This record gives sequence, structure tokens and C-alpha cells, in this order.
Amino acid sequence: MADEGPIKAETEPLLYYKTREEILAYRRKPVDVKLQWLQAQMEFFHCAMPEKAKKIRDKLKHGTI
Repeated sequence: MADEGPIKAETEPLLYYKTREEILAYRRKPVDVKLQWLQAQMEFFHCAMPEKAKKIRDKLKHGTI
């Protein structure tokens, strides 16, 4: 599959759907499982985040900008 490049604003937005059953199944999961998933997501995005974005995030976190 060839790289089609970035998605332009004029195209359809990416939509994310979950069925009612999937939502109910997620709600039944224990809180600690949900928190572990959230922590894993945060770690992944932090690793994938460019250094410039990390610096901006840290400035926002510390209230310097």
C-alpha cells in the first residue's frame, strides 16, 4: 500500500465508533484495568511525542507559558 500522505482538512473526518455492547463491556471492567490501559496510552504517546512538543507540554504543566 502506497503512502497517501497526510489527511487534508477538506476530506472526511476520521470517525471512531463503538457499539453499545462494547461500551457496556468496557464499563464492566475493573477500575484498575482501565487505569493500567490509560497509563500505557500515556507512556506510548509520551515516547512518540516530538521533543519540541514535550518542552511545550512541560511549560504548560508548570505554568510558564
